Amino acid sequence: MAVTRAKKVAQVEKLGGELKHASSMIVATYSKLTVTQDFELRKALRPTGAKYRVVKNTLAERAGKGTKVEGALKNLQGVTSIAYTEGDPVALAKALAKYAKEHPEFSFKAGVVEGRVITVKEIESLATMPSKSELYSKLLFLLNAPAQRLVTAMNAVGRNLAVVIDQGVQEKKFKEA
Repeated sequence: MAVTRAKKVAQVEKLGGELKHASSMIVATYSKLTVTQDFELRKALRPTGAKYRVVKNTLAERAGKGTKVEGALKNLQGVTSIAYTEGDPVALAKALAKYAKEHPEFSFKAGVVEGRVITVKEIESLATMPSKSELYSKLLFLLNAPAQRLVTAMNAVGRNLAVVIDQGVQEKKFKEA
């Protein structure tokens, strides 16, 4: 059944509104993806906070006008799906890369991170990066490590003195006055 012009306009407006808030997006293609596999993909993307849509190329291009993701939606060909998020682009790329590895019929076309169009190789590189939370924990560890070492060294002086005095007392090296 054909989609009416009014429905297409409504779809473009809805998708355009969602894409205005998206900071990152990955454009993909698939062939012979079953409904079950599509459900698995959507389920894998849910924890990342990303949205996934199968779109017509012309509608996606129109919806993307004036947004950060406009560059990746130009001149699309073939079957197209988009996954976009306002959150962590690494989590989105990891989830999609894992799915693409398990299902060869799903492949990337392009991507956008913070308004910059990226290639398929850059998407794969993005998927191997640590997530924001992992980077924050590493940064906090690096900031905490020098202070922790200083405290350990300061405590070592007193501890070592106590050990030496204790050994002297046990070996009766001290004379009573």
